[in-house]
Amino acid sequence: MLAEPFNWHPGMWNMLIVAMCLALLGCLQAQELQGHVSIILLGATGDLAKKYLWQGLFQLYLDEAGRGHSFSFHGAALTAPKQGQELMAKALESLSCPKDMAPSHCAEHKDQFLQLSQYRQLKTAEDYQALNKDIKAQLQHAGLREAGRIFYFSVPPFAYEDIARNINSSCRPGPGAWLRVVLEKPFGHDHFSAQQLATELGTFFQEEEMYRVDHYLGKQAVAQILPFRDQNRKALDGLWNRHHVERVEIIMKETVDAEGRTSFYEEYGVIRDVLQNHLTEVLTLVAMELPHNVSSAEAVLRHKLQVFQVLRGLQRGSAIVGQYQSYSEQVRRELQKPDSFHSLTPTFAAVLVHIDNLRWEGVPFILMSGKALDERVGYARILFKNQACCVQSEKHWAAAQSQCLPRQLVFHIGHGDLGSPAVLVSRNLFRPSLPSSWKEMEGPPGLRLFGSPLSDYYAYSPVQERDAHSVLLSHIFHGRKDFFITTENLLASWDFWTPLLESLAHKAPRLYPGGAENGRLLDFEFSSGRLFFSQQQPEQLVPGPGPAPMPSDFQVLRAKYRESPLVSAWSEELISKLANDIEATAVRAVRRFGQFHLALSGGSSPVALFQQLATAHYGFPWAHTHLWLVDERCVPLSDPESNFQGLQAHLLQHVRIPYYNIHPMPVHLQQRLCAEEDQGAQIYAREISALVANSSFDLVLLGMGADGHTASLFPQSPTGLDGEQLVVLTTSPSQPHRRMSLSLPLINRAKKVAVLVMGRMKREITTLVSRVGHEPKKWPISGVLPHSGQLVWYMDYDAFLG
Repeated sequence: MLAEPFNWHPGMWNMLIVAMCLALLGCLQAQELQGHVSIILLGATGDLAKKYLWQGLFQLYLDEAGRGHSFSFHGAALTAPKQGQELMAKALESLSCPKDMAPSHCAEHKDQFLQLSQYRQLKTAEDYQALNKDIKAQLQHAGLREAGRIFYFSVPPFAYEDIARNINSSCRPGPGAWLRVVLEKPFGHDHFSAQQLATELGTFFQEEEMYRVDHYLGKQAVAQILPFRDQNRKALDGLWNRHHVERVEIIMKETVDAEGRTSFYEEYGVIRDVLQNHLTEVLTLVAMELPHNVSSAEAVLRHKLQVFQVLRGLQRGSAIVGQYQSYSEQVRRELQKPDSFHSLTPTFAAVLVHIDNLRWEGVPFILMSGKALDERVGYARILFKNQACCVQSEKHWAAAQSQCLPRQLVFHIGHGDLGSPAVLVSRNLFRPSLPSSWKEMEGPPGLRLFGSPLSDYYAYSPVQERDAHSVLLSHIFHGRKDFFITTENLLASWDFWTPLLESLAHKAPRLYPGGAENGRLLDFEFSSGRLFFSQQQPEQLVPGPGPAPMPSDFQVLRAKYRESPLVSAWSEELISKLANDIEATAVRAVRRFGQFHLALSGGSSPVALFQQLATAHYGFPWAHTHLWLVDERCVPLSDPESNFQGLQAHLLQHVRIPYYNIHPMPVHLQQRLCAEEDQGAQIYAREISALVANSSFDLVLLGMGADGHTASLFPQSPTGLDGEQLVVLTTSPSQPHRRMSLSLPLINRAKKVAVLVMGRMKREITTLVSRVGHEPKKWPISGVLPHSGQLVWYMDYDAFLG
């Protein structure tokens, strides 16, 4: 029986020594022994271990045992020894050898591996101390030098801290040997929880000791992305940019649903389960600047991190979400929820990502994943622009020559009609170079992929397919950190995804039946930086016959607020409406006067507006627009807290506006900040008077603070609320305290004033201000009323309705 070799008895030492000597005979004849490696698999009887990890460890043994290292494998769990031995023996029954290995050799290697493997219960601190003692005794008894230890955490994250503490306190290898701890996702639920987990682990392990696994990085097609880009630099250098790439699609579709996993799925959902990790990792590999040496783990990790620094922030309109119809019923059944329970957890999501750098500006990256879809497939597809026009009819187009055929490069991760990992390159693009571990492939006759027959591609597949965990275990053994997630990259990813997840927390997903019955229900389009379903559901403000409307069905609402026009909508629609109104005002002003003077407030609320203007308003007359600031913090203009810096990051660097039409506030003069004697406020006032007719801006954009302030005019600092001054220095109750601001009299000279109010945090002040009269000293926003211009309020539903 397989269970017998795992019984720990006095004769076991001799059996282990014999097995290791047999395994290392060839190595000892060829080279010096490199040392002993102990691999401890925590959670050795779990599903992941049974499906992938034991087979991966066996493959590692086959690959490495004859190259100078000796091994011992310790399966560990909380289960009592007798039952644990039986469960582990059952898991090891399914071990398989490569197809090209002779059955007799396979049986021999399996027998050696089984004799080197043992089960032990790891539950208490004493258990870890005993493990450490046994490893040391084994090494001493066999006369072996310790090379290192690998602890593979195939356990839930809540168990990490106790295990890490025990390893650190009593199970580290001796001097000169390395320690590698392997962690499986999920790595947190959001940025805060990921930071907490990282901090906990960081108290026990060094960064170089931790290997966070994203098994997608072990997929052969994904692992080939950087080597492919490197090996084909000459062909790709001129193509891998915004001038030639139309879009990038990174997709993982599944046919299975979440049945049996609803407790996990209710906590994480599809975005956390797939997009935040697997698909984001693929995105960084496609988008990163290629290091000179792609074999340098440090360079690869550094360049991946740089991608996160130029990702444009996600808004709620950046994503669409869905849920297969039987999901809520499955949750009610598996988690004993009441019949009235309806889950908002998405099982389908598509997200539009933009990268704000010179290489990728304007190129849409589409990330999509879902359960209960029509097929199981994963791929990264780079679709190139096609600007050719062919005179001859299509029947004369040759795949390798015609530029009118689609041009695309596909890293086919697996499954689908192709059924295996592959790299596909359109024949009219270039003939690629791949390593010898990849071979040209032929698919079944008549197979079409991404709109073209397979014959239109140079198609390559691995000579030998390998499981992702097997690939990653090899990289762990060899210390290749570039195939794993560093703490810095993990937190950068969560920093990018958390705001979107929070904005979608209460969004009702579109229901879909699942499988082929989905039809076109989940098809989507993108425009103006937003994603939306191609088939729109009815939009109504008043319930009619049929299902009750969802929150997302409500569109723009027009009303009155403080006797002035009010535009209210969900945040994405509101920003789109405001951007359209500003553009229309700009076009009219330029047509009549030849120029448009726009004064913009800073802060977080207008960021989405700046991004919308930058990416979706190509008819905006930027060449004739003068940009002014409504207010500024007294910090250097390069400071991240500077309103001008925010304007530069989200708008100015993306549009073509003459530099002499940009008017930052002079808060930094004579190497001093907002010093009265430097007369910065007076300088700005004179500049406005000289360039703006009657000092009357065409449009002023304001916000409203939770205390009723607007611009940098505060209740506690009455400066600027009346009098002749156009620009004033004020004091804010929050840091940085010193500010420069347009005065209320100057704001009220404007031809149009738009007040943008967003977020539930503004609900209370919105209600309060709706009831007060003209009391600018108490509520500065109440003093905004253009003398001969128009005031329009723009409020999202969260601020207006709560």
